[in-house]
Amino acid sequence: MTHRLLLDLTLPRTLDRWVSDFSHSKGRIAPVEGWLFEGAPARRAAEQRLAAAGVQATFRSSYKPLLHYFLEEVECAALAAATVTYPVHPDASPRRFLLEAYPLAGLLPGCNLQFEPGNADLHYQLALTLKDGRQVHASVFAPNRIHADPLGETLLSPTGWLKTQTPSGSLARLDAAFETDYEQLFARVLQTVGRHPWPAQEPYFERLDIRVDMPGIEQALAVGHECISTHEALHEDIYFSLLEIFQRRSGRALQDRRLQPGQIVPDVRGSHAAPRLRIGLSRYDATAQDKRVGLNFASTLPFVALDKLGTAPDADRIAAEMRGLGGRRFGARSRQGRPVDGLYQAGPGAAVLISGGQHANETSGVVGALRAAQALQAAERTGGKAHLALIALENPDGYALHRELCLEHPGHMHHAARYSALGDDIEYREQPPLYEREARDQALALSGAQLHINLHGYPAHEWTRPLSGYLPRGFEQWTVPKGFFLILRHHPGWAARGRALLEQVSAALGQVDGLADYNARQMALYECHAGELPFDVLNGTACLQSESTRPGAPLTLITEFPDETVQGEHFRFAHTVQMSAVLAAVRAWQDMAGSAA
Repeated sequence: MTHRLLLDLTLPRTLDRWVSDFSHSKGRIAPVEGWLFEGAPARRAAEQRLAAAGVQATFRSSYKPLLHYFLEEVECAALAAATVTYPVHPDASPRRFLLEAYPLAGLLPGCNLQFEPGNADLHYQLALTLKDGRQVHASVFAPNRIHADPLGETLLSPTGWLKTQTPSGSLARLDAAFETDYEQLFARVLQTVGRHPWPAQEPYFERLDIRVDMPGIEQALAVGHECISTHEALHEDIYFSLLEIFQRRSGRALQDRRLQPGQIVPDVRGSHAAPRLRIGLSRYDATAQDKRVGLNFASTLPFVALDKLGTAPDADRIAAEMRGLGGRRFGARSRQGRPVDGLYQAGPGAAVLISGGQHANETSGVVGALRAAQALQAAERTGGKAHLALIALENPDGYALHRELCLEHPGHMHHAARYSALGDDIEYREQPPLYEREARDQALALSGAQLHINLHGYPAHEWTRPLSGYLPRGFEQWTVPKGFFLILRHHPGWAARGRALLEQVSAALGQVDGLADYNARQMALYECHAGELPFDVLNGTACLQSESTRPGAPLTLITEFPDETVQGEHFRFAHTVQMSAVLAAVRAWQDMAGSAA
């Protein structure tokens, strides 16, 4: 419950404003072209209202304009070939506008599609060949503005735009950027938070709530889990922009994951009314949050076995599965007072630490870790060598927030739930109180594990920050899916063992039913829009290896499944792959330990 309101603001809806302004322009201005951040149904309705008033108008999307052009103005099934020349602007990355066209290559499977780099002119140039032989040439405007963000960085970002002409068409009356309601709301969030007199020391608050209700785009696409969502994009832009503002305020470097501002919670919802923004401060209330979420999720449904779960389990189910595994118990408490459960099972083999849920919106690893531990214990009862420490859910506060946000948008990434209630990444926490991080330290001390298998995920569909240069700053290589892949971090002197582990695990993953084809499809689409994969590919799995001196086990194997937002059979596939990776890594580690003995 909000205990201090910082802002409550309602703005005029840009689309309604344009209809009102131009409804009285019959015979004096024609035609009208506008670009803004609204969906096709709302834009078509506004065009019809103006047509009834005698005004010709065309309203297009500022967000992903080329993709919308193909979705709304091209008969894609009739295309035989298409050449797209995309802008290359000095204030953006060279492939920025090619990425903004994603996932067009996946939407035109029967078309010979070619992308070619162009110049700084903000138009896509199209040469289309239809199956009946006709040739069509078109130019698609990509409205953008050059601006400085709160960090002083120069960015090129999508913006609203308005063009009008006199009836003769001989003189343009207007052809300029137009700050839409979508942009105004974002600017007011940054202004309000940036100018507020925060305390001198971190954390600055317990919970910062940013509630937005506004029209926008929510459109699923017929490519994997892809969708177009201006609401999700605004969530991402608000969350990471505020992190950057607080990083600057604290004197930390950009992307410093030790920052502890408190819990930042953007809640962006669709509405047909005038856009409304509320910003407030509230206290933690874990009991009320857990009750609210528990009443709306699957805890009330019949029991489903772990391997059949089509959605992330609740915290009670995770705790029950941990109890069922037995072993020596250990753990810690989160910042909001939730338990971080761990168990240690001694055994004759080389020890491993298995963890999931460090980033709490990456949920398949939680189930994968539990399933792997069960399989290892079963193998141990028949002569195996299970020796493990397990923390299935490292970040229960973030997990609770993720479930809260999913009540409204289960298909969104919700990166606000990625980090802890303090706002930091628990792996990077260095100063007491350690809270959740204490459980990992106990696990390593109890087990002596030299291998940490850390199960992660990443977005199952495109990740953007449209009002901050489009690409997610600091996470550019994660902007579109590229299949399941592995990251191996090793201490100095452990490179060879790390490489051997990657080779053995990737070879075993090649035997997981459906995974090779899944990876190949995603990597092919990635390369069409993002360019060459920035990783090695071993046995059909992308792999990245690097040296690290961070505290922890000498070897850390990080799994990355594009699981954010997936449900049903896709979620079952995700946690099956996660489990398979753990079992393969444990087998390889035992073999390596045995050969070294």
